[in-house]
Amino acid sequence: MQRHALKYLVDWHKNARRKPLIIRGSRQVGKSYLARELANTQFASLVEINFEESPDLAGLFKGNSPQEIVRNLEVHTGQRIVPGKTLLFLDEIQAAPQVLATLRFFYEKMPEFHVVAAGSLLEFVLEKHDFSMPVGRIEYMHIGPVTFEEFLEANGQQHLAERLQSFHIGEPLPPPTHKQLLKAMQEFCIVGGMPEAVQAFADTQSFLECDRLKQSILSTYADDFNKYGTINTARVQRVFQRLPHMVGSKFIYSRVDRDESSREIGQALHMLCLARVASKVYHSASNGVPLGAEINERNFKVLFLDTGLLCRTCGLSLNDFEREQDILLVNTGAICEQFIGQHLLQSGEYFDEPVLHYWSREKRQSSAEVDYVLSVGPHIIPIEVKAGKTGRLKSMHMFLKEKQRHFGLRFNADLPSMLDTQDTLPTGETVSYRLLSLPLYMVGQTRRLIRENLPT
Repeated sequence: MQRHALKYLVDWHKNARRKPLIIRGSRQVGKSYLARELANTQFASLVEINFEESPDLAGLFKGNSPQEIVRNLEVHTGQRIVPGKTLLFLDEIQAAPQVLATLRFFYEKMPEFHVVAAGSLLEFVLEKHDFSMPVGRIEYMHIGPVTFEEFLEANGQQHLAERLQSFHIGEPLPPPTHKQLLKAMQEFCIVGGMPEAVQAFADTQSFLECDRLKQSILSTYADDFNKYGTINTARVQRVFQRLPHMVGSKFIYSRVDRDESSREIGQALHMLCLARVASKVYHSASNGVPLGAEINERNFKVLFLDTGLLCRTCGLSLNDFEREQDILLVNTGAICEQFIGQHLLQSGEYFDEPVLHYWSREKRQSSAEVDYVLSVGPHIIPIEVKAGKTGRLKSMHMFLKEKQRHFGLRFNADLPSMLDTQDTLPTGETVSYRLLSLPLYMVGQTRRLIRENLPT
C-alpha cells in the first residue's frame, strides 16, 4: 500500500536545507512504515532504534558530538553508517525524550546525515518537557489515517483515484462512475483509514477481518491510558467510549458523565487529543485569517480519529448503510461529518499542525451553525455537510451575509456542480454567492477545486 506522504519524505531527503524530521501522529497510522519505506527506496541502509523496546539505548546519544553518537551506533548495531547513504530512524522517541535535545547537533554539526524520529505519545513530551527543545533545528511532519484516494489505490481502483485527482468542475461525471465511487466510500467508512485494516480489506475483502483488527487497535489505545500520566484512567475510558456518539454536535460535558466536573472531563479529553485519538474543532468567529486567532476555547466539537473505528465503536456494519435509501444517513449524518472532518483536518501541508474550525451563532429565533470553516489563502470558506442529496443551507446563507463572503461549499451525495445563485434570508435580505457542490467522496480534492472555482 502506497502512502502519498512518502513523496513528501522523498523531497525532504533530497532537500539540502533539511533538518532532522519528527513524524507526528496517533498510534498505528503508519509512521514507522513510512520511515522504513523511505529507507527502502532512497537509502542503502537503515539503522532503526526503538526506545520503547530498548530505553537504555538512549545512553548512546549522550554528549553533543554527532560523530561520537554515530560511532556508538556502529559499535552497537555492527553496521557501517555512512552519511547520505544511511537513514537513522529513532522510533518511539517519547520513551527517551532526552534524545530529542541531541537532534540539534546533527543539524548543526553533521547536516549531511539523515535522521527521522517518530513517537505515538510524543505530544505528551512536547507539551511538558524539562529539557531544552532544539527549536529551529528540527522540523515536523504530521500524518493521519489513510485517505479515500489511498484506499482506492490499495484496493486496485487506481482508475477511480486518478479520476478524482484529475476532475474539474464542468466536466461530465458519468452516473455509473458516481455510483461506483459512492459505493467505495461506503466501504471506506466501514473499513476506515487505519493502515492495517485497509491492507486486510485489500487482501481479503472481509469486513469481519477488519472488525477484528479495528477492535485490536481500540484495545491498544485503551491500554495506553495508563501511560497518560497521573490521571484517572477510568475517566479517560468513559470519555473515549462516549466520543464516537458525540461527533457532529457541540461537546457537552454532562453528556459524558453527569457526576463528573467539566474540569475533570476536560482534562481526560485533553489527554485523548494529545494522543491524537480525538481532535477538537473549535468555534471561530471567522472574521478573517488566521481562523485560530478568533476561537472560543469553550465552544467546540470533537472528531474521532477515524470513521472505521467510529463505526466499530458504535456497532455499525455495511448492512446498516445499505438499508438506508440515501447512503450515509446512518447515525443522523455523523459518519458523514466524521468522514469529511478527518480529511479536511489533514488537507493542509504535511508540515502544518492539523487544525479545523466551525462557526455557530446561538441567538433565540436566529441560531445557526456551519459544519466547518476552512481558510484557503485569504478566503474563508463555509462548508456544509449533507448526508443525502438535499438539504437546506440556511446557516450558510446567514454566515455569508454576516461575514460579507461570496463563496460556499456543500458536500452531499449528488453529482458535482457549481451555481452562481441568490437566496433570501428569513429577514427578507438577499445574499448572492457561488455555491460549489461536491460529492462527499471528493473531499480529498477540496482545496484544489476551491482554488479553481473562486470568483475572480
